Amino acid sequence: MTTRSSKTLPEAIPKTMRAFVLMGHGDLDQLHYREDWPTPTPGPGEVLLRVRACGLNNTDVNTRTAWYSKGVDEHTTGTGFDTAEDDDATWGGAPLTFPRIQGADIVGEAVAVGEGADASLLGRRVLVDTWLRDWDRPLDLDRTGYVGSECDGGFAAFCAVDQRNLHPIATDLSNAELATFATSYITAENMLNRAQVTASDTVLVPGASGGVGGALIQLSKRRGATVVALCSSSKRDAVAACGPDVILDRAPANLRQSLRDALGQDTVSVVADVVGGAGWSALIDVIARGGRYTCAGAIAGPMVDFDLRTFYLRDLTFTGATIVPPGIFADLVGYIERGEIKPMLAASYPLRDLHAAQQAFINKQHVGNIVVTCDEA
Repeated sequence: MTTRSSKTLPEAIPKTMRAFVLMGHGDLDQLHYREDWPTPTPGPGEVLLRVRACGLNNTDVNTRTAWYSKGVDEHTTGTGFDTAEDDDATWGGAPLTFPRIQGADIVGEAVAVGEGADASLLGRRVLVDTWLRDWDRPLDLDRTGYVGSECDGGFAAFCAVDQRNLHPIATDLSNAELATFATSYITAENMLNRAQVTASDTVLVPGASGGVGGALIQLSKRRGATVVALCSSSKRDAVAACGPDVILDRAPANLRQSLRDALGQDTVSVVADVVGGAGWSALIDVIARGGRYTCAGAIAGPMVDFDLRTFYLRDLTFTGATIVPPGIFADLVGYIERGEIKPMLAASYPLRDLHAAQQAFINKQHVGNIVVTCDEA
């Protein structure tokens, strides 16, 4: 299965593999489990990974259901949307090519390298940077893609990845624990970078029990900021383990008063949001004059009430955060290796149970991240 110029480990690499294959937009029944899917061959500059674990994230669900389509104005449900259009059904607003193996948050072992790829990677455990780049123009946002969207990902026993997306890692954390980091933590770090968060800031984190929410807490605290987390009472203890300074109810009747009671002030300098929805205007109303709002999701709904007077009279700055610049993933690997952040593993499922794993992810009863593991025979 390898070309004459490629190299492999001594172990046999099967011609076919286990994989979950997305056949079209819609409900979970569009995800088909196969045990006879062709094992990919690494091309020039690529490395074949034996996938050990792969984390779940909202992009998987939103892409499958076509939630990104402008025809959809509902919250993320996990089911298909009749109003969606295939032409703008992905994160980048372009059609998706089917069949597609999803899954971006990959932890794997390098088992073969294509022509020109670094053979010293063989046998090493690696994390995968989820963003695909035109390496001649790596800062061009219009030339980016996402693993599991514009190329096949890690909901499979093997995947082929450009060697420039691979980051060897030295840690005692398990494969499942490592699979909780990639999307959630680089998304959170990118949000904080976009909002220029420093130790002088107070950061409000709605949806603090999710993967990105927990990452926002840890990464904000790493910068020395004060953190206010919003979550339901049933998840309070688990969220507290991430180290926020204050935890408030997920939707206080009077957010300003709740902040005043907890902090002695009724505003924050930064809101870092992946929730959106009906409570959005209350979040914007507590940003201090000259403060910042940064957003990387809208799981409670993309359509919000926006009073422009609040925006311009308070001199607020709004930033969107999706495509992560080069270098941030390498920063994340360093944080992990130095123990500056910790995994939030809510549950792991074998690959064959991806339907159940994704339904649990959609139900949002967990705290942290859910992963599938690929080590079963």
